Amino acid sequence: QVQLVESGGGLVQAGESLRLSCAASGRTFNTYVLAWFRQAPGKEREFVAGISQIGSITEYRDTVKGRFTISRDNAKNTVYLQMSSLKPEDTAVYYCAATNYWSARLRIRDTYPYWGQGTQVTVSS
Repeated sequence: QVQLVESGGGLVQAGESLRLSCAASGRTFNTYVLAWFRQAPGKEREFVAGISQIGSITEYRDTVKGRFTISRDNAKNTVYLQMSSLKPEDTAVYYCAATNYWSARLRIRDTYPYWGQGTQVTVSS
């Protein structure tokens, strides 16, 4: 089992950057596929980005490609989401999630048994 704690959220203006971090407990961090999801008010939680166990494979939703970068440091038990050129529509609570397998269900919320508590990102226009 793994416990996840996000940090780094905040209020920024459109066009600015922000880096989210997700620190994990446990000694098996490098066995987990990690992902970032987000949920805006009144909307479903949606997949943002995912990264494989050793970071060799990444996947993004189309609307953040070229602006967001997911990375991980297995020595620090931490996964990151670097967000650039932020837009008001990126405003949401951002969640870190973990699962044991990379699969075709990577973008599906129910694939992930482990979740952090979320961190708020607000982008003003």
